[in-house]
Amino acid sequence: MATSTSRSGARKPSTTRRTPTAASTSGASTTTSTQPKTTVQQVQEIAERAVLVPVGASLLASDNLASTVRGLASNYRSRAGLERELRRYERRGVTARNRFERQVRRTRTRVERELRQRRHRVERTVKQNRRSFERQVRSVRRDLEKQSELVSTRIDRLVANAQDLLNSAS
Repeated sequence: MATSTSRSGARKPSTTRRTPTAASTSGASTTTSTQPKTTVQQVQEIAERAVLVPVGASLLASDNLASTVRGLASNYRSRAGLERELRRYERRGVTARNRFERQVRRTRTRVERELRQRRHRVERTVKQNRRSFERQVRSVRRDLEKQSELVSTRIDRLVANAQDLLNSAS
């Protein structure tokens, strides 16, 4: 910030510091404030800031632009410099391409591995379910065969008993 002529030079120099004993012995606050004391000084400071902030920003942008232009001019001044920069960009491009290709290979390998694992799990589950189903079918078939044998022997007994009863009744 710019200093105005209305300010007095009564401020403490920034190199001197208060000692802890001096700070504890002085009862009142003796620190200097950066805030202006009067309303006129406050308005003046706000007006200064409103002007100085854009000026400072434009000077900074100008410096950055000038340094960029100087850098470009020094890098591309000669054919050798231009070729050197182009080689540098090509190397960066090759590095980026190689990094991308490695990443693609890693991703493809990971996806293929996960796919193989999932397929193996599905095949194993299907095989287990098929075995279980076939086992249950065999068990049900055996039970049906036993039941059909029992039913057929009972029917044979009933028929034999009915024939005996018919033969004894006639």
